[in-house]
Amino acid sequence: MDLNLNRADYLQVGVTSQKTMQLLPASRYRATQKVVVGDHDGVVMCFGMKKGEAVTVFKTLPGQKIARLELGGVLNTPQEKIFIAAGSEIRGFTKRGKQFLSFETNLTESIKAMHISGSDLFLSASYIYNHYCDCKDQHYYLSGDKINDVICLPVERVLRDVPVLACQDRVLRVLQGSDVMYEIEVPGPPTVLALHNGNGGDSGEDLLFGTSDGKLGLIQITTSKPIHKWEIRNEKKRGGILCIDSFDIVGDGVKDLLVGRDDGMVEVYSFDNANEPVLRFDQTLSESVTSIQGGCVGKDGYDEIVVSTYSGWVTGLTTEPIHKESGPGEELKINQEMQNKISSLRSELEHLQYKVLQEREKYQQSSQSSKAKSAVPSFSVNDKFTLNKDDASYSLILEVQTAIDNVLIQSDVPIDLLDVDKNSAVVSFSSCDSESNDNFLLATYRCQANTTRLELKIRSIEGQYGTLQAYVTPRIQPKTCQVRQYLIKPLSLHQRTHFIDHDRPMNTLTLTGQFSFAELHSWVVFCLPEVPEKPPAGECVTFYFQNTFLDTQLESTYRKGEGVFKSDNISTISILKDVLSKEATKRKINLNILYEINEVSVKHTLKLIHPKLEYQLLLAKKVQLIDALKELQVHEGNTNFLIPEYRCILEEADHLQEEYKKQPAHLERLYGMITDLFIDKFKFKGTNVKTKVPLLLEILDSYDQNALIAFFDAA
Repeated sequence: MDLNLNRADYLQVGVTSQKTMQLLPASRYRATQKVVVGDHDGVVMCFGMKKGEAVTVFKTLPGQKIARLELGGVLNTPQEKIFIAAGSEIRGFTKRGKQFLSFETNLTESIKAMHISGSDLFLSASYIYNHYCDCKDQHYYLSGDKINDVICLPVERVLRDVPVLACQDRVLRVLQGSDVMYEIEVPGPPTVLALHNGNGGDSGEDLLFGTSDGKLGLIQITTSKPIHKWEIRNEKKRGGILCIDSFDIVGDGVKDLLVGRDDGMVEVYSFDNANEPVLRFDQTLSESVTSIQGGCVGKDGYDEIVVSTYSGWVTGLTTEPIHKESGPGEELKINQEMQNKISSLRSELEHLQYKVLQEREKYQQSSQSSKAKSAVPSFSVNDKFTLNKDDASYSLILEVQTAIDNVLIQSDVPIDLLDVDKNSAVVSFSSCDSESNDNFLLATYRCQANTTRLELKIRSIEGQYGTLQAYVTPRIQPKTCQVRQYLIKPLSLHQRTHFIDHDRPMNTLTLTGQFSFAELHSWVVFCLPEVPEKPPAGECVTFYFQNTFLDTQLESTYRKGEGVFKSDNISTISILKDVLSKEATKRKINLNILYEINEVSVKHTLKLIHPKLEYQLLLAKKVQLIDALKELQVHEGNTNFLIPEYRCILEEADHLQEEYKKQPAHLERLYGMITDLFIDKFKFKGTNVKTKVPLLLEILDSYDQNALIAFFDAA
């Protein structure tokens, strides 16, 4: 059956964080439920719908930003007590709004994630996990990387505490007390965890996870090992997953999977006979979905998906039809209802206009008074800067609580801005003087009215590092701007991985000197993405990386006084050598640098580049043929006389031309990598071969793999 859901906006609160909206349990089957939501102003608001209007049950005073909101209560009873995490404090409220708990955890960092199970409280800050029972400390764990979410398998079903941490290094850590029982590698940095069907599925051990690069999966957490049940790859290149819930919205007796993403996409997956998820419904909202719940809010008997968005909108996607079936006596009633609604909206609008005038006058007076402090209006920006493995580019997502007027992008390092299909902003480039003021890029994105979210794609060059800055100006008066900075790292296209192929021909760089473990770790953080800011526990650490563009690898192992870096790409070793030497010189630390170069690795890297280069050159040849083939087609009236290869080129002409538009940058990038490899190979031998680069480019223009390898060997 088709799923038709109609949108209904209920009300707007302040800016919301991930997982800060819940539906209180219904008093009877399919009766309307109350919604409780917490925002960045520290306000907890509970409301219900009555005759199409939002009616407040309770509203707390403002306070610290609310990072999480969960429901709890005695196990096996309705979970209707409201718990919020704000700063390092946990507060509890009854469903009527009476505060019954204020628990100061004394954590040094703000709470980021929370899970409640009966009298057990599972909390995590950035790197610290704590388990409390009746507000008494039970267990503690210091994670090696940032913790994004925490959950515990249902104690009433598995009869033991099994907390699971979602960590930024693409790992789920399953704990037993204060120790890691085992680790589970997942295909992306996990951002959210949820119990399958809301109760852990048939076994009570089934756990859903969503990642920041939009992948979704189900894992069974057994006592000895994980069992991977299914995984949905993000084929449609949608946003990262922020929230998951289980609810039977289709009405077939099986709970469906509700998913909210950071690009505003709401998805419903149903399960087929083989228990595999199938996409049944999707709808895009204009901003990221921070919380998602299934229930009944607008009207008795009509199920719906309730979501909260970044800027604080609480919206329902309901099964209630927009056009009601009207009998003879119903039409008058509906017309009267509509008239009442219009008049109440009109009076609300007049009241708001009057309030705006009052506030504007008040603002003018305060800003002109002699004692006036800075009266610049503040606004909240939600940003995300992540490396995409699929196309080795960075995504910069900027989301503002109000409409964006324009965004200025400035970079002191050479980067390319790529087209984003979803982006409707108009971009204009300004000329810049890179020699005198290190300005390589100045671009302005002018947004259309009501755009609150902007997505940009950026491609960097390894070895060139610096800062990218975004100046965000919203449509508010007086004009104000926020600056966000993002580091383009020396090895910016490398991504953390958990295993590498040790049989590859490796080049080795060894550093020794009077430096501490923390100092060398800070240099690695400076050079490579996805490394935790804090030095890991222990005396020695090993990180593995993979280049997202070339698939070359890097292994870094270091301890106090020694660092060993191995890669099958000489250019990676060369960049590390230059950057680490510079960082050590800044700190006046003497470094002893040793390197072992494996000649075989050069041919190995050229073979990795070969399919990409061959594809791009073949693409160029195909595009050159398109016009001539179209002329022949017009002349002959059909394409039957053409060989299959040429017919295929004509059929795919639009796609090939679209891809070719991006091609110059691709070819330039590959040429640059081969040139760097050539220079770096001989640099380690103490030879400068820059004069031979023009000859190398000639060979690349008439590319032949064997000729290129022969040139590298002969030079």
